Amino acid sequence: MIRKKILLIGDFNVGKTSLIRRYVDNTFDDRYLTTIGVKISKKKILLNDEECELLIWDLEGATPQKSIPKTYYGGASGAILVGDVSRFETIKNLDEHMEVFKQINPNGSYVIAYNKSDLLKLDQIKSLQNIENVFLTSAKNDINVEKMFIALAKEIFND
Repeated sequence: MIRKKILLIGDFNVGKTSLIRRYVDNTFDDRYLTTIGVKISKKKILLNDEECELLIWDLEGATPQKSIPKTYYGGASGAILVGDVSRFETIKNLDEHMEVFKQINPNGSYVIAYNKSDLLKLDQIKSLQNIENVFLTSAKNDINVEKMFIALAKEIFND
């Protein structure tokens, strides 16, 4: 079985853990639990009739004052960069998170999750749609979560 490491990277409280819980366990809990360090989940998927396994690393939230240890990034085939659509600064910080990921994993693939999209109004959603590699997600309402993980998985397993 082929295994690939993917990271969920973003600021604190953007919904990284919730996205993983929704994808791996199909559950949602709106209580905020801070991830300290890293938590690793596994998900087996079938791609092109081959069983594959995603090793999903839930990294603790980063801020300009607190960065993530670079050792966590090593060996990742892909990343989901997560921002909270209700907090613009978390979206703005995605460029910095992407830069760090690409420095350590220059051949790594990534997608961007604009999470908590259930909080947006329809006109805001329309302005954010159709941007390449960007998914409007909601772990709470199960919007585009599986679609996003599968899109990244197809990219990293087909490389």
